[in-house]
Amino acid sequence: MSPSLLKRELGVFGATLMGLGSIVGTGVFVSIGIATEIAGAGVIWAVTVAALVAVCNGLNSAQLAANHPVSGGTYEYGYKYLNPWLGFTAGWMFLVAKTASAATAALGFAGYFLSALGVADRTYLILTALIALAALTLIVLTGIRRSNIANTAIVSVTLLSLTVFIAAGLPEVRWEMPTLQNDSAIGSILHATALMFVAYTGYGRIATMGEEVREPSKTIPKAIIFSLVLTMVLYVAVAVVVAGAGGADKLSLQAATTAAPLEVIARSFPIPGVSQLLAVGAITAMLGVLLNLILGLSRVWLAMGRRLDMPRVLARLNPAGTTPYVAVVFVEITIALLILIGDVKTTWSFSAFSVLIYYAITNAAALQLSPAERLYPQWLAWVGLASCLFLAFWVERQIWLTGLGLIIAGLIWRAIVRLLARN
Repeated sequence: MSPSLLKRELGVFGATLMGLGSIVGTGVFVSIGIATEIAGAGVIWAVTVAALVAVCNGLNSAQLAANHPVSGGTYEYGYKYLNPWLGFTAGWMFLVAKTASAATAALGFAGYFLSALGVADRTYLILTALIALAALTLIVLTGIRRSNIANTAIVSVTLLSLTVFIAAGLPEVRWEMPTLQNDSAIGSILHATALMFVAYTGYGRIATMGEEVREPSKTIPKAIIFSLVLTMVLYVAVAVVVAGAGGADKLSLQAATTAAPLEVIARSFPIPGVSQLLAVGAITAMLGVLLNLILGLSRVWLAMGRRLDMPRVLARLNPAGTTPYVAVVFVEITIALLILIGDVKTTWSFSAFSVLIYYAITNAAALQLSPAERLYPQWLAWVGLASCLFLAFWVERQIWLTGLGLIIAGLIWRAIVRLLARN
């Protein structure tokens, strides 16, 4: 094995749990609350439609990763199957969106944790977030194997808490499927769908770590499909409880202010201890999201460093070849800066736009696969491409305008770097 390549240490089970650890976190504990605030009981439609779009994107990601199993995800697929500019755009959008999401996850963990302790001081919030970031960075620096062990423990606690929430809430469900009554309702549901789509997109982390998976042509598609199916079932069940236990109106009023919006619903359940267990699950979920984002971000910086779209030093591996240590430390620094100075109120909407553009490029790359490389029908790529581009512009106008501005800024950066490299 070349010393510049990472070791393959993940099987189907480990890769699936990595996907679940990336998906089941901020999405289920935060985005369902935000989506309910926007669409009310129509959140069930948003969750369902977002799941269908995610399936198209997941399958296309799977077949791309199976044919081109290297670190970097759509950044690499764009280069190989499209052109360098689209490849760079995909990598740039991933870095911008997920760095902000990682800071949000760190602050989310700190908020849940301090709320459980009854502490409300902002200084402690930032300090706790930074400590969590430093601890998980140390875990990532030890390599993918120990990261996988930590992720398995985190995911187990999170899934247990959500399973109890669903089991306690289903007997309380009294609801009817919401109908699409007017253009305003449809617009709200499409807006909520764009935000809910982000809650499914952690499966891309499996693809970005394709270089570390054993038998990638078999393992990556299986892990992505298993992760998506399990997540779809979980999200739909949570949405049914939220919309059907008399909680949609209550949650929509408090989603933007409460640290743990699902706790608003859980407190009304007759079974004691559900809200407390849910808080524990939220805490572990945020840690899982942060862990997996550090992993995913560092692998994209690694890939961009290899191609000289970013400084070459980011492509350095440790002597054992198990982690891109310079990229990991750089990721920690960028996330820490956002924790200290960043305004993350609109992070989720901004992530929605950026990630939808990222997966639009994924689907465009999947359209270029040859018949021999293709694992799934080509129409899935067309549906995924159209859905992503359509939903991207249902977030707030200032969000997608800022996103377009950042794409242009990134492309100018690349042009300057390439020009300097020639001289």
